Amino acid sequence: MRYLVVEDHIPLAQAMIERIRVEGHVADHAESLRAARAYLENNDYEMVMLDIGLPDGDGLEFLQRMRRERNGPLATTPVIMLTARSTVSDRIGSLDSGADDYVVKPFDFDELMARCRAIVRRRAGQASPTLHFADITLHPQGAQLCSPSGDFTLRKRELRLMELFFTAPQRILSKEYLHQQLFGLDDDASDNAIEVYIGRLRKKLVGSRAAIDTVRGVGYRLVCCAATP
Repeated sequence: MRYLVVEDHIPLAQAMIERIRVEGHVADHAESLRAARAYLENNDYEMVMLDIGLPDGDGLEFLQRMRRERNGPLATTPVIMLTARSTVSDRIGSLDSGADDYVVKPFDFDELMARCRAIVRRRAGQASPTLHFADITLHPQGAQLCSPSGDFTLRKRELRLMELFFTAPQRILSKEYLHQQLFGLDDDASDNAIEVYIGRLRKKLVGSRAAIDTVRGVGYRLVCCAATP
């Protein structure tokens, strides 16, 4: 998944990005609201971590404006607000402005990532940390995929790719979108990298009623079908 960190305190931003990448995600960094808007208009993000106090404006006002843009890049993207303000009115203001969650600095990175996972699950209609589709189960925390043919430990990008399909079952995900979510600008990924990872996951789904279908010229989708031998 691809994250955008909007934070002008460079050491904190770098630490956050490092942790996000350790989790197997992709992260971009914007030091200002102007840079954040440019990133949002040119990339698809699964999560935005937005500081309230930025050099060129207020993060809450920025969020409010972009939530009002019905077809804008922040119309529905999950947002976690980052701030040193800790009063009840500050928390209420963040949530009423359209934030999905709110963390107070200094915060624990484990808690921050857990909050991100919880938001992604809620967006996908999954309350449990364990994800289900057809007759397969995904355990993101343990990187385990369980199917009728056996249990498999997934590598980081295999896991993130599987999560993308689980959070949007039956929906066609373009190759470009998947590439953007799995690889950062600095990653040396070949043009057929997505096909390689899709192929690995398909082998693990053999024997189950779940399959990754190719929609020629459009993308891929996770579908329910008859079990493959």
